[in-house]
Amino acid sequence: MDILLLLIPLSLALVAGIGLAFVWSVNNGQFDDLEGPAHRIVADDDSVRTADAEPLDAPASLTSINRTKMRSD
Repeated sequence: MDILLLLIPLSLALVAGIGLAFVWSVNNGQFDDLEGPAHRIVADDDSVRTADAEPLDAPASLTSINRTKMRSD
């Protein structure tokens, strides 16, 4: 029975911590747009990319300026 004196306050503190974490996440917008990422995955990208277009995440060593320098060397 003495263990209940430890477990009950400990469980109440855990519930309070989880509740505060949930309230914090709701107030900071964590649950604002649940469907947006799912729609962006299947959205059609109408932009046309040419063969010499830069990749979206091109490192600095592969930019068009550096590529033209490499071609001229």
